[in-house]
Amino acid sequence: AYLAIRHMVPIDRAVDPNQMYLAAYEYVFPHYGWAVAATALFVVVSQLKINVTNAYAGSLAWSNFFSRLTHSHPGRVVWVVFNTLIAFLLMEMNVFQALGQVLGLYSNLAIAWIMAVVADLVINKPLGLSPPGIEFKRAHLYDINPVGVGAMGAASVLSFVAHLGLMGPTAQAFSALIALVTALVVSPLLAWATGGRYYVAREVVAPTLAPGGAALPPGGALASLGRPCAGSDPGCYLGQRLQRCVICEREYEGPDMAHCPAYQGAICSLCCTLDARCGDLCKPQARLLVQWAALLRRVLPRSVAPYLEAGLAHYLLLMAVIAPLLAAVLGLLYRQDVQGLLAASQGLMADVPPAPAALAGPVGTAWAQVLGTSFLRVYAVLMLVAGLVAWWLVLAHKSREVAQQESNRQTELLMQEIESHRRTDEQLQQAREVAERAREAAEQARALADQANQAKTRYISTISHELRTPLNSILGYAQLLHEETRGGTELPPHRAQAIQVIHRGGEHLLSLIEGTLDVARIESGKLTLNVKPLALATLLDELAGMFELQARAKGLGFRFEATGHLPPWVRADEKRVRQILINLLGNAVKFTQRGSVVLRVAHAREMALFEVIDSGPGMSATDIERVFEPFARGSTAAGQPQGTGLGLTIAKMLTDLMGGELSVRSTPGQGTTFKVKLFLPEVALDATGRRGATPTASALPAMPAEQAPRTGYQGPRLQVLVVDNEESDRVLLQRWLEPLGFDVVLATHGEDALRLLHQGLRPRVVFMDLAMPGIDGWETLRRIAAMGLRGGPGVTEPAMACAVVSANAFDHGQDNDAGITPADFLVKPVRRDDLLDWLGRRLSLQWVRGEAPPPTPAPQPVATWPPAPALQPLLHSLQLGHVKGVGQQLEVLAQTHPACAGFIAHARSLLKAFRLAELERWVQAGPDTPAAVGDPAHAPN
Repeated sequence: AYLAIRHMVPIDRAVDPNQMYLAAYEYVFPHYGWAVAATALFVVVSQLKINVTNAYAGSLAWSNFFSRLTHSHPGRVVWVVFNTLIAFLLMEMNVFQALGQVLGLYSNLAIAWIMAVVADLVINKPLGLSPPGIEFKRAHLYDINPVGVGAMGAASVLSFVAHLGLMGPTAQAFSALIALVTALVVSPLLAWATGGRYYVAREVVAPTLAPGGAALPPGGALASLGRPCAGSDPGCYLGQRLQRCVICEREYEGPDMAHCPAYQGAICSLCCTLDARCGDLCKPQARLLVQWAALLRRVLPRSVAPYLEAGLAHYLLLMAVIAPLLAAVLGLLYRQDVQGLLAASQGLMADVPPAPAALAGPVGTAWAQVLGTSFLRVYAVLMLVAGLVAWWLVLAHKSREVAQQESNRQTELLMQEIESHRRTDEQLQQAREVAERAREAAEQARALADQANQAKTRYISTISHELRTPLNSILGYAQLLHEETRGGTELPPHRAQAIQVIHRGGEHLLSLIEGTLDVARIESGKLTLNVKPLALATLLDELAGMFELQARAKGLGFRFEATGHLPPWVRADEKRVRQILINLLGNAVKFTQRGSVVLRVAHAREMALFEVIDSGPGMSATDIERVFEPFARGSTAAGQPQGTGLGLTIAKMLTDLMGGELSVRSTPGQGTTFKVKLFLPEVALDATGRRGATPTASALPAMPAEQAPRTGYQGPRLQVLVVDNEESDRVLLQRWLEPLGFDVVLATHGEDALRLLHQGLRPRVVFMDLAMPGIDGWETLRRIAAMGLRGGPGVTEPAMACAVVSANAFDHGQDNDAGITPADFLVKPVRRDDLLDWLGRRLSLQWVRGEAPPPTPAPQPVATWPPAPALQPLLHSLQLGHVKGVGQQLEVLAQTHPACAGFIAHARSLLKAFRLAELERWVQAGPDTPAAVGDPAHAPN
């Protein structure tokens, strides 16, 4: 242009290609005629090139648009001709001047479009508001993404308003900048508001076609298709493995393929665009009509919703596109005609012939108004025709959908029937044989598994019972000796140490038995969780205080760290949570020789994270692999303590049972960290603190300090009946209870206990064993309840409290018809404090600690003595010292003289304590002695 101006070309024509090329070619050719010829040739060739290129580019746009809209592809040549016809039509209508103005609006539209894309790439993706990748396959996209379309639409409308001068001259000058900024701002806002869920319509499914075209299930054996491959592979192209489309059977690269659930295979992008049969089965929620209907349901009343499904939504969508499009086209033509009319009437256009005088001034304006009215009428008529055509298209679309659905259904049923017959003819017999063999194998495997599980359960139950029975005596007498030392009895140091060794060994054996039973319960599914409100902070403080003392005794540091807010109450099984943490903390303190142990707790989003960190010797990779296996012990150094090998196993199984996760991380020589994740939902509290609200720390009951041993109780003397076939267990309870002031009567089995009760014995408490000869403990308890001795209507005597003392731990907590609750079940070996605590709770006793007077004797009924001749065999056995013979003679007296129950009970108590001399003196003294009233308390002690 500058060169043309220097050659005296007018400024308004300097941009004409003919003038620019002519000025340039005058320097190239020596003759002016040659320059003119070269300019003409160059302009003609350039225009041909530009128009052919524009026509072809337009054909691509029309082809893509209508293939998406109509699912048909007649060929791009058709659209080249169509584009050319549009060009001729615009030329004949002389709308190029109007197009010049339209291009100004289109520039704002293009800027809004480009900046919406830029905002997504530069802002949304780095901020995580949109997926990181760029998905282009139609099968994986929503038809309309509100982020891009909304940002482009908002920016276009705002810039159009500014460009038309409705916002003032300044905004009109910066309309393009307004479009740019608006798109950059609105795009991330819409992405944040929608959560980025409209970018990808479905999860990307791995390609499912072999190179030969065989269909495979999604994510199957050939999920690696589409991955990079070697160039020597015949199915490889440019480093990508080729796949075959199930429709056109052409091979394409993996990124251009998508899994089609309608055809059960990989499909190329072109076939996916042209297919109309599938109905977008891969993404039904992402279709344009579905999105449009969802939008209408939000903005329209509910009463209109049924009509939307009948085609109203589709019709409104078509009219929403047609109405503004017709308005834009007619508005463009009206603007061109009005400007031409007004310019001609005022003589403002040099290339337009002057208008007649009748059109000058106000008359021209009036004609412009008439022209506007005519355009409005044309628009109304066209809208009426467009509405009818749109409704016809909706009905045709509905009919096609119904026909397609019916065709698909019939085809699917037919194919299913054909496939069913084929498979039935070929494989019926084989399937029957395979099924029969599989059924037999499954039955055999199930039977073997049941037998093995039952055998294991029986073995564990039996061995536990057999171990608990002697262990009850070992720990019981060890506790008794320990109580005596606490009561002031001095023992030599070596004997006191022996008692501690016995007690410690018994406790270790008991922990091993309990751990084995817990493992068996969990594996057999008999362990249930007792979920209820749990005071989390109180539990953690209690455990921290307990293990802080243990760590301090070993010279270790102990820290309890609570990260963030800990809810006061959560829902969990307190016993199992406590068991998990005690096992982990106990191991940490046990195996750490120097350094510290840390208990770290955090709670967020209903999940609790417990970390137990120690500075112990750590574990090797081999130890970590087997650390949760039963009875597995790490390769500790010499002198390190050894556990049972069940603590971590139980902790892992309980964590899994509660739906949590237990993991370990360790470095040899640097320590170990155990992490426990548990779902502990917080319990909501009301204003009054109900629903499991935790009391304040000041309101919590303090842990009782170690108190003096119990030496008795206040109140009348109480009678206790101990029923057990093991003599050592019976005598142990007698040795525990008689020094406290209880009157203990012993029975060897259930029939013996029932006989004493029928003879008039009325104990206040009954301790019942379960496994006994004859009738077992459950049946004995049921018969005692049937006698009405445990309270009920019409019973005036105090209710008899019954407790089960058994070595069979599997019966603990199970439902029974004898009225025994889990709190009334004492598992052998019984701890003396647990038994006394139970007595205190059930009988509401007030214990006396330290030196105290014996309990007030309760009035007892006068007992009947057997006649003197019947006592001679008993005296003869006593003089011989024949213990078994004395017992037999007492059995004979119980059968022949049932009214002498008081005498026989006291005699049996002396016999079972091996106090034969006292028994002989008492029998020889006769019924006039103080003990003759039947009160064992009056017997010589």
